[in-house]
Amino acid sequence: MPRFMGFVRMQENLGTPPPQSLFDAMDVYIGERQASGVFIDGGGLYGTEDAVNFVVRQGEVTRVDGPYAEAKEIVGGWSLLDYATVEEAVADQQEFAELHAKHWPEVTVVATLRQVSEGPEAPDA
Repeated sequence: MPRFMGFVRMQENLGTPPPQSLFDAMDVYIGERQASGVFIDGGGLYGTEDAVNFVVRQGEVTRVDGPYAEAKEIVGGWSLLDYATVEEAVADQQEFAELHAKHWPEVTVVATLRQVSEGPEAPDA
């Protein structure tokens, strides 16, 4: 079964936290997926104010600590998921995005789904 990584990207420092109704809806959504074995792990991420990046450029490693003024959107959450088919994964990611549209319509969220590489082969189609 193909595994996938889901990411939620959004603008940092929106000024208001997500509404409680989104948290409640996500608890139900994730609980259902945990029960079915789809949701392996996941969670939210703190902001970039404490982030640490290691940049490799021309064979040199440089440490760059946050915050990062140039960041327009950040990864705010992630999940590791296991689906029987790519089609199921895509449909479920759309449902995840629709929860955000319904419960937090004033924010722009990008919900990204990427297949996890198990080796040098190409992703499932």
